[in-house]
Amino acid sequence: MSDMKDASEMRGGRSEMDQSDGRRDQDDRGGPRKGKGFFKKKVCKFCTQKAKIDYKDSDTLRRYTTERGKILPRRITGTCSKHQRALAVNIKRSRALALLPYVVK
Repeated sequence: MSDMKDASEMRGGRSEMDQSDGRRDQDDRGGPRKGKGFFKKKVCKFCTQKAKIDYKDSDTLRRYTTERGKILPRRITGTCSKHQRALAVNIKRSRALALLPYVVK
């Protein structure tokens, strides 16, 4: 029996004394677990400020792309679905006219 316990410890297994009941009541830092937390609701800039989406305005469109040139998703930017679709179309138009890059090397 003691040989099996030593073998499991050598393989990296836990001994009977080290095993917990499987629950995680604390986070990795030792503090109490805090559920999902609170976050600020993102609002669509185009709905609230009545801003227009224009393919010629590359500075505004660049704000909605990553450094590599990918279009950022709605959950990150906070735009509504209606304006996200229009934003994607205008970014693609701007890329076709070489106002925005397809890929940044």
